[in-house]
Amino acid sequence: MATDSRQNADSQRGARQGRGAPASPVKQYLVHQRRVARDSARRLWQTPVATAMTWAVMGVALSLPVALLLLLGSLQGVSSGWESSARITAYIEMGVPLEKANELVLTVNGYGRVASVELIERGQALSEFRESSGLGDVLDFLEGNPLPHTLLITPEEGARTAKGVQSLATFIEGMDEIERVQVDLGWLQRLNAMTDILTRAAWALALLLAAAVVLVIGNTVRLAIESRRDEILVAKLVGGTDAFVRRPFLYTGAWFGLGGGVVAWLLIQVTFWWLSGPIERLAGLYNSDFSLNGPGLEGVFALIVIAMLLGWLGAWVAVKRHMDDIDPGDIAGG
Repeated sequence: MATDSRQNADSQRGARQGRGAPASPVKQYLVHQRRVARDSARRLWQTPVATAMTWAVMGVALSLPVALLLLLGSLQGVSSGWESSARITAYIEMGVPLEKANELVLTVNGYGRVASVELIERGQALSEFRESSGLGDVLDFLEGNPLPHTLLITPEEGARTAKGVQSLATFIEGMDEIERVQVDLGWLQRLNAMTDILTRAAWALALLLAAAVVLVIGNTVRLAIESRRDEILVAKLVGGTDAFVRRPFLYTGAWFGLGGGVVAWLLIQVTFWWLSGPIERLAGLYNSDFSLNGPGLEGVFALIVIAMLLGWLGAWVAVKRHMDDIDPGDIAGG
């Protein structure tokens, strides 16, 4: 009897150990989420052609505005570099002596937004022009030096913008001894204006294509809802909540977004690689270091996250619109 009692106690203790402690609600919820996510991904792989076509459409729609914004960002970076090296050339009147020109240097330096001022004397300017032009024999026939004293003015770092340089040029033009001021920023201002317009157009295109992505995903998920209509009806009949029924389709939209984001990144990389050679050769002809910059690691992560959010939003819109049309009463009434 004692042996039987010990055996029964061991059996009960083993049964309790086999059952273990019940899983927490949070753990059960996470396990369910993983199971639904895997099932949604498995359903996509079962229709590879339709899935690949949806990914391709999303990739093209996402890559167009992103590539354009990256191109404009690279262009703005180059123009800001040109702005940072901007200098103002001020030509002093011919009759101004060297002593007065040195006083002008002090006056311009005291303006407060000037980093440095370099005075090029008339004789120095003529010598440099004689060496660089190769016209020394022709210059010997001149009766005098036709070149004036010149000021090369470099704005301080905070004023090296189109607006700051223009303000400084206006101040210098107001001096009586200054005959002419030359600022080569007009073309840069026009370039910046065009870049701003194209940037706004790119953002408008991005919003339109994002809406198109949401509609494409919504239509795809709507077809998936119709194909699983009976399954949804049964789930609602046995007490499945709307969140339970909606969850697989939301994961489907997120998987579509993930694939579309990866395809968009690949398209951008291939396009930039294909264009980088001709663009670098063109930039070399203009002595520029302009190059196309890809999205980078953070940009790729942001692109994929945005694509997944768009896919999720498209799926949510489709589920919200069509799930209410599926009524378990259709089966009960039949």
